[in-house]
Amino acid sequence: MNPERKDLLSLRTLPARMVAEEAGWLLGFASHDIPVLVKAGLLKPLGHPPVSGTKFYATATLEKLRDDIKWLSRASDAIVRYWQSKNVRRTRNKNSTPTTSE
Repeated sequence: MNPERKDLLSLRTLPARMVAEEAGWLLGFASHDIPVLVKAGLLKPLGHPPVSGTKFYATATLEKLRDDIKWLSRASDAIVRYWQSKNVRRTRNKNSTPTTSE
C-alpha cells in the first residue's frame, strides 16, 4: 500500500475535503477514475472549480458514498462502461488507420 495512502486512511479525523487522488483512496477507486465518476454525474466537486483547476471533494459526502452499496455498484458500472467504450474507440481507430504498402 502506498505510504501516503496508508497515512491518510489511518488518520483519526480525516480532512474536511480531499483532492481526487485522496477521494479515490477513500472510495477504493483509482485517482484517474474520479473524473469519470464526475462526468457520469455520480460525484460532484466542491464549489465551482475551473476546468483545469484542482477539484476538492467533501469527505463527509465521500464517507456516505463509500457506505452506499447501490452507489458503489453504479459507480463501478460507470467505470466499466467508460473503459469498454474507450477500448472500442481505440480498436476502431486502429482498424480504420490506413496501412501504407511498399
